[in-house]
Amino acid sequence: MTLGEASTLPGDRPTVAGLLASPEPTISFEFFAPRTPDGDTLLWQAVRELEALRPAYVSITYGAGGTTRDTTIAWTERIAGQTTLVPMGHLTAVNHSVAELRNVIGNYAESGVRNVLAVRGDPTGDPQGEWIKHPQGLLYAEELVRLVKESGDFCVGVGAFPDKHPRAVDFDSDVDNLVRKDRAGADFAITQIFFHWENYVRLRDAAAARGCDMPIVPGIMPITNVSQIERFAVLTGMIFPAPLADRLRAVADDPAAIRAIGVEVATELSDRLLAEGAPGLHFITLNRSTSSREVWQNLRTGALV
Repeated sequence: MTLGEASTLPGDRPTVAGLLASPEPTISFEFFAPRTPDGDTLLWQAVRELEALRPAYVSITYGAGGTTRDTTIAWTERIAGQTTLVPMGHLTAVNHSVAELRNVIGNYAESGVRNVLAVRGDPTGDPQGEWIKHPQGLLYAEELVRLVKESGDFCVGVGAFPDKHPRAVDFDSDVDNLVRKDRAGADFAITQIFFHWENYVRLRDAAAARGCDMPIVPGIMPITNVSQIERFAVLTGMIFPAPLADRLRAVADDPAAIRAIGVEVATELSDRLLAEGAPGLHFITLNRSTSSREVWQNLRTGALV
């Protein structure tokens, strides 16, 4: 397995779908838009450190409710213009009119960004609050996919949820939502983070049984902070395994021990997902590179802990 090799496809900026079509699994990284000068410095350091691993692509997320839209666009443009990386722009429907969405899409196009992750997004202020459509906006992610596809030659990704989206009625309806996004023109999906590999396989196979054959990339986040992952589980509906939670709480005052457990768990999960045929791994870095680099190295060398 040649994990994390840069693409040899023609062209300076390949599509994510093209990269995922490679016989070898891809590695990619996700960052979030910083809000302070110190955050800018930290992010740029992580970008440069992870660039050396030659990932297939990288992405910068929106803040909740689209609150970091301009910063996200600026950082995506910076990566496109100042690095060798393939950037993927994020786009959310929440709090945006169609005109504003078209403007963001146009900014991406002008910067040479042709890969976009289109998600509906969470409400501003309270991610678990009522989702209210912008008066001139869109209601569903599948509508956002169509808008991006109609706006130019874009490769579009969408979200997928191995542990079920918290707003979905049940697992089957959640799979149906993913299939609708596929039929709207989505080229690939990236999952919310999860800890049970079986749930990823169940989602992938259920989607395939409904005729959805787009690649579904697992989202992986090495744990570095106990309260952070607990909060994330509450907000997203992610299943946080009780044995793992107990293990982490036992060393809650030891950041190094927490990080070591996070690397171990992420390595074992990633290895199993690749063995199950996952087309790649998308690491949520939280703008720090150390844990993700360690997992990558473990997978490259077979050094499972």
